[in-house]
Amino acid sequence: MAWRNGCYDEVGHSKPLFLTIYTVVIIGIVISSFYIFSAIYSSNPLASSSFSSISYDSPHLTDAKLNISQSATVHTVPAPSVRPQNVWLKPIWDVPPHDKKMPPLEDFRLTKTLVQERVKDNVIIVTFGNYAFMDFILTWVKQLTDLGLSNLLVGAMDTELLEALYWKGVPVFDMGSHMSTVDVGWGSPTFHKMGREKVILIDSILPYGFELLMCDTDMVWLKNPLPYLARYPTADVLTSSDQVIPTVVDDSLEIWQEVSGAFNIGIFHWRPTESAKKLAKQWKEMLLADDKIWDQNGFNDIVRRQIGPSVDDDSGLVFAFDGNLKLGILPASIFCSGHTYFVQAMYQQLRLEPYAVHTTFQYGATEGKRHRLREAMLFRDPSEYYNPPGGFFSFKPYIPKRLLLSGEHTVESHFALINYQMKQIRTALAIASLLNRTLVMPPLWCRIDRLWYPHPGVLEGSMTRQPFLCPLDHVFEVNVMLKKLPEEEFGPGIDIREYSILDNPSLQPEVRNSWLDVKLCREGSQDCDASNDTTVGGLLKFPKRSNEETFMKVFSSFKDVKVIKFSSVQDAFMGFSNKDRENKFRNRVKRYVGIWCCTVDHDPGHIYYDMYWDEKPEWKAIPPQTRDDDHPPW
Repeated sequence: MAWRNGCYDEVGHSKPLFLTIYTVVIIGIVISSFYIFSAIYSSNPLASSSFSSISYDSPHLTDAKLNISQSATVHTVPAPSVRPQNVWLKPIWDVPPHDKKMPPLEDFRLTKTLVQERVKDNVIIVTFGNYAFMDFILTWVKQLTDLGLSNLLVGAMDTELLEALYWKGVPVFDMGSHMSTVDVGWGSPTFHKMGREKVILIDSILPYGFELLMCDTDMVWLKNPLPYLARYPTADVLTSSDQVIPTVVDDSLEIWQEVSGAFNIGIFHWRPTESAKKLAKQWKEMLLADDKIWDQNGFNDIVRRQIGPSVDDDSGLVFAFDGNLKLGILPASIFCSGHTYFVQAMYQQLRLEPYAVHTTFQYGATEGKRHRLREAMLFRDPSEYYNPPGGFFSFKPYIPKRLLLSGEHTVESHFALINYQMKQIRTALAIASLLNRTLVMPPLWCRIDRLWYPHPGVLEGSMTRQPFLCPLDHVFEVNVMLKKLPEEEFGPGIDIREYSILDNPSLQPEVRNSWLDVKLCREGSQDCDASNDTTVGGLLKFPKRSNEETFMKVFSSFKDVKVIKFSSVQDAFMGFSNKDRENKFRNRVKRYVGIWCCTVDHDPGHIYYDMYWDEKPEWKAIPPQTRDDDHPPW
């Protein structure tokens, strides 16, 4: 302290000149120190706002393919790149300048720095896929950004998807998978390979120290889930499930002791705890050791090795896996499956706000998933989808009260209801084909559920109401309806749209405001003269039981009208005058319907829908009586 006091005394008694000199020297030291520390700090890759593709490389990326060796691998760290590489500091949907080249592929490698620059509140939201699922991925990203979330990344399993997402301004990284760009199909070997890529990805990201919300591409977010997940800070893993019977009626976690459905890995949240990292590592090793294990089954098997007791009395968490992992099961009422959302509408009945919907429990392959999301107006389509060539044809279906509400809900009453609707849809398909318009499918009502196994009509304990508005894929083969079939065998294609499209906010004003109402009338009655002297936006009276020539004569004047709306199609059309075209049409639409499944007292238990049931007086809603009878009715 003596030297400090002496210094102060000297400064205090010196002339102003010396005071000035001391001040200048001290300022110089401070400025020099600032530049020295700035240089040191900028050399740290984690402190820089740009990233090098070799910074913090994942030690797991070398085994990202299923045919790799399980032996240890030595990683060589290349020399740091001198140029900035990360383009994802910009807002999502901020399209890169097209006068510049796309960065090299190595700039899109998964690194800790790449992930860190998308993280917010230590959380990263991730999905992945190949080019065949690009529209699902864009929908997934759009739903999140509409919710104000930008801490997301998409893993590209092929270069085509990576390049396409880059030029749309979507943060993407290369998974190095060299995956096919086509739809691989559920259950195929490539499908199982994709599942293993997910596990490898989780095992790669968790050591970075960030919370990971991992999602399949066939789900969409409806509400920001991060505040909900933050309610359970001690959870190591929070998973969705295939539970169809509610165990809670509020937004708390499912009661784990009552959950009978499988844990579903399409939506689950991981914290970078030692228990979670241990689970991810062992899960990965299990799948890489046996390529016959489905990733979801493997997850259920390993997590359920030990389950219980509860972590505490309040949270709903349970000890699982090795007895240390704290697991929570997200409520299926608001983290919805395809059944709790599209069939039960469980969230509506419980007056809850759903966070997400995953398109499980459906029967139309990938096309069926799209159609379900479109029915719910949750899918992102290009503008031309809402304005097809030739315009739309729609109709108001008629259902007698007795078919919808009277009597017991049985297989027989269900088929009576469906067949009544099916006959109208068959007529509408013929008119749409004749007028070369896209048919807006009507909402479809069912009295009993469809599943893969025998059941009594609806699942006991579920909240399925009877009757209920059922997805189109419960009755129709949506994937066949949307498939391009050879015209020489099946006649002209008939495009379809979901029942909700005319109410979709994405429908352009020029389509919404261009319409013609058509009301069927009895030929010979007043003003029922099949005249086309009607203005757009007015009402056209059109005779029942009209032939092909009458349709073509009247509606040729309305080709520029975007939407033609029939008040009914019952007895509207007598059929094609050209028998060859009629036969091809029949050949096509017979394939449009599928099966109902399944009765509890017969094997096989499924029953085929028949588009021309009304032409068979002996037709009954019964399953095939022998194996030789087990074939579609065409």
